[in-house]
Amino acid sequence: MSKNVSDFLVERLYEWGVKRIFGYPGDGINGIMGALNRNPDKLEFIQVRHEEMAAFMACAHAKFTGEVGVCLATSGPGAIHLLNGLYDAKLDHQPVVAIVGQQKRAALGGNYQQEVDLVSLFKDVAHEYVQMASTPAQMRHLLDRAMRIAQSERTVCCIIIPNDIQEMEAQTPSHEHGTIHSGMGFQAPRTVPHSEDLQRAADVLNAGDKVAMLVGAGALHATAEILEIAELLGAGIAKALLGKAAVADDIPYVTGSIGLLGTKPSYDMMMNCDTLLMVGSSFPYSEFLPEEGHARGVQIDINGRMIGIRYPMEVNLIGDSAQTLRSLIPLLHKKEDRRWRHRIETQVAEWWETLEARAMTPAHPINPQRVFWELSPRLPDNCIITCDSGSAANWYARDVKIRPGMMASLSGGLATMGPGVPYAIAAKFAYPERVAIALVGDGAMQMNGINELITIGKYWQRWSDPRLVIMVLNNRDLNQVTWEQRAIEGDPKFEASQDLPDFPYAQFAELIGLGGFRIDQPEQLGNAWDRALSADRPVVLEIYTDPDVPPLPPHITFAQARAYASAILQGDPDSAAIIKASFKQLFA
Repeated sequence: MSKNVSDFLVERLYEWGVKRIFGYPGDGINGIMGALNRNPDKLEFIQVRHEEMAAFMACAHAKFTGEVGVCLATSGPGAIHLLNGLYDAKLDHQPVVAIVGQQKRAALGGNYQQEVDLVSLFKDVAHEYVQMASTPAQMRHLLDRAMRIAQSERTVCCIIIPNDIQEMEAQTPSHEHGTIHSGMGFQAPRTVPHSEDLQRAADVLNAGDKVAMLVGAGALHATAEILEIAELLGAGIAKALLGKAAVADDIPYVTGSIGLLGTKPSYDMMMNCDTLLMVGSSFPYSEFLPEEGHARGVQIDINGRMIGIRYPMEVNLIGDSAQTLRSLIPLLHKKEDRRWRHRIETQVAEWWETLEARAMTPAHPINPQRVFWELSPRLPDNCIITCDSGSAANWYARDVKIRPGMMASLSGGLATMGPGVPYAIAAKFAYPERVAIALVGDGAMQMNGINELITIGKYWQRWSDPRLVIMVLNNRDLNQVTWEQRAIEGDPKFEASQDLPDFPYAQFAELIGLGGFRIDQPEQLGNAWDRALSADRPVVLEIYTDPDVPPLPPHITFAQARAYASAILQGDPDSAAIIKASFKQLFA
């Protein structure tokens, strides 16, 4: 029996090493769905509740495995739904291939139902490669190029397949002029800078007395090298959010996160260093980096496009983080004067004490910081942590202590709401033996997390270890934006936009066969985490938290203080509560 184009597509994806596709069906991809059904031993199809979730899961698969994530959607509305998740992958530089259907070729240009100009639609998010098949003989090189470019450029690629093409007989390109004969396979090159550039970088780092390091997602595979260089240079290590798992948080000279969600030791280190070494990070907020001219800089990044755009670096090294650092180590001199390091370690120790005091400060009913503080010592070895955008990201950034072997991620460049739950689901499919924990606000949970609980309910019994905890901060407020309105704009809380309806998250989980615990007393937190992390099935841990606990920045500027005061003076509906909570946090 001859194979059709869809059968060829499935087999070729399998030969490229793809294990599963995240997607949702529709008549625009009926041919592909038929091929998946005929070839269950090759690719696993994971049915999501919404195509955006498929793209989030493909992005998370790429983040946690290093492999290409693949998502599938029908023509028109299904393709459109993919976009937000694909932009998440694009902005976080993850290899993802989107496969989408299209109406029959004969109908294109005729204002046919669900006809969308998909090449134009995907031209930005998949700008490195977006192509529509017009003949069966194209399919081999379209897929080969999409898979290879996604890996080479660490980006999103898109293949559009009209549904009549999907059911045509697969064709091998003819050996004649005007045909393409592609092959499979991609192996990332060993990329290191020139020796003279490494020496220039070493000269800058050796000359510094107060070296600060900033590491990001590009340094996740370079942990040993980062720590060795930090020891040689007597440096402290700050982490961009996507680099949170690059080094453990219990190391005395790791200052933690940087930025508005960051720590005071990270801020102080950046403001007082004389040399900055940035590794695998495109952290964008210049006000949290040294003032221009106050520090010499060296940057390492695999992507030459991202070099020298955050701080005017003296030496830019284009290369793999681990390989480049390994080449740099023999050129560095160990600094004997450890006063800078001692200062950093003292500040870090004091900061952890401050965070604990803040976490244990009473709130009504539960202080959200304590939720995360109680989790840290209970984190299972080698667990995978995902977090959503919102105030949960503040406490994740500061209070959660990552240990070696753990993985963690969130939406960095796009900072979109919604990926926390689908990221955790993708983690469980990639590593069914590991515990996954999603840290999610009620806004993100209402946006799409609730629906993906249904996906968890459908698949969880396939996982060798069923433990998956979805922690929901139920504060009935779009809390991050509420605080941004106060501290940045100087406006009081706008209740019409910020208040969220209460929802029984834990009860909903129980309704569909999952575990569900609702906690409204701080004394219950420790036991609740223990129960959730030892349950025999996925659990929603709903925690009723106080929306008035402020996510204080590491350094409060005069403009922020003035805006905050303005919000209160204009009659913020929670004025009394936020003044009281802020006072407790500032003096904890």
